[in-house]
Amino acid sequence: MLEDKISKFKSVLKGHTELRAQVNTKRRVTLLNGNLVNNLRSEESGVSARVYKNGVYGFASSAEYSDEKIKAVLAAAEENAGFMDLHIKKNKPMFPSVGSGKKELQYTVKDVEQKVFIEFAKEIDAYISTKYPNLASRTVTAFSDSMEKLLVVSDGCDSHSLIPRSYVYLFMTANANDGTTVELFKPVGGFGYFSDIFTDPAALYEDIDNLYSDLMKKAEGVYCEAGYKDVVMHPNLAGILAHEAVGHPVEADLVLGGSVAAHNLGKQVASELVTMVDFAHTALGETVPLPVYVDDEGTPAEDAVLIKDGILVGYMNNRETAQHFGMKPQGNARAYLFSDEPLIRMRNTAILPGKDKLEDMIAAIDDGYYLIEPNNGQADTTSEFMFGVCMGYEIKKGKLGRAIRDTTISGVAFEMLKTVDMLSDDMVWLSAGVCGKKQPMPVGMGGPAIKCKVNIGGR
Repeated sequence: MLEDKISKFKSVLKGHTELRAQVNTKRRVTLLNGNLVNNLRSEESGVSARVYKNGVYGFASSAEYSDEKIKAVLAAAEENAGFMDLHIKKNKPMFPSVGSGKKELQYTVKDVEQKVFIEFAKEIDAYISTKYPNLASRTVTAFSDSMEKLLVVSDGCDSHSLIPRSYVYLFMTANANDGTTVELFKPVGGFGYFSDIFTDPAALYEDIDNLYSDLMKKAEGVYCEAGYKDVVMHPNLAGILAHEAVGHPVEADLVLGGSVAAHNLGKQVASELVTMVDFAHTALGETVPLPVYVDDEGTPAEDAVLIKDGILVGYMNNRETAQHFGMKPQGNARAYLFSDEPLIRMRNTAILPGKDKLEDMIAAIDDGYYLIEPNNGQADTTSEFMFGVCMGYEIKKGKLGRAIRDTTISGVAFEMLKTVDMLSDDMVWLSAGVCGKKQPMPVGMGGPAIKCKVNIGGR
């Protein structure tokens, strides 16, 4: 656990100053066809300071965490702020107060031995290789990372936070009858340390069996018929679409950069069925995948409502953009490493569930597709997107048909969301990946299944 060496410096912080100590850990083991090809154990730690002055920031960091270096980064950050102010002359006022207080550590810091990852991955790999020897290839990755932060600020809430997450990634590749290969991937895991989540390899056997079953169906699958189609998107796909194609355009720094959201505040951007929220730490009475209680500017984290009943009602802000837009900062300023400055980032972004059943949504489509798993994609600040889909099924006369091969979907999210006419009544969360906005950042995303229209690619 991080030793608190920074709280004693709180009394010397001036204006708006953030002092942060941080340690990031990574643990990863990968087996490819039973061979150990990756065995990673890394740690990055240090201390940083950021000072705000008249509309500009000065930042400094050090990988050495000592009283002497803390004093040095504070002095350097203040000097850098003065230099920037002298040359840029923004002459902006100080931020409004966000209150004060301290958020104590919510979880216990642990360090899981590397052999735990290796032994678990070996047992999973042995099960796959024994039960499914006909696979062309198999990969098992046991993975864990964490961010622990100590934050002291001159104005706002101090905090000691920890976000650990652990996953097992399962990859399978099979030969199809037409001479091609097909592959599928599934992450299993969530918030917490590896030894807490994965206590018994047998608990993953059902996930493995289901993944293999889907892979075999995909091997006999068909290519989609290209066009503008009625589809049902599984929450796995709907979640990443909400994050990439809607979430990023409503980050206030990208709004200032000219995103499509700049001219759509208060306007309809989705069906009235759609409400989208960036949740801080609790959603629908349960803790979200990656809870944030205080951000890296010392702002207490609250839910940021982005779309309400189809209307764009807000942005995600840091303290500077919140002041610019006349909005309340809600805790979206996050930094990945100790040496990174906080950026406006999503936390746990999701579309709220509706009232429909998945089977009714499928039954409502005469000719379309049920799209389940994304595998890659991109979106830009116009909300235009293109995503790969690696698992799905035909829908024919309201019933699921044959599995489909890899395809793509594309469109403009603020137009596509206007076609949503059914939302399932359940909620599925994902937190296995990272968001890549300048700095990597663990994020949660989720939602219900969505019935809508979208452009889909063919062979």
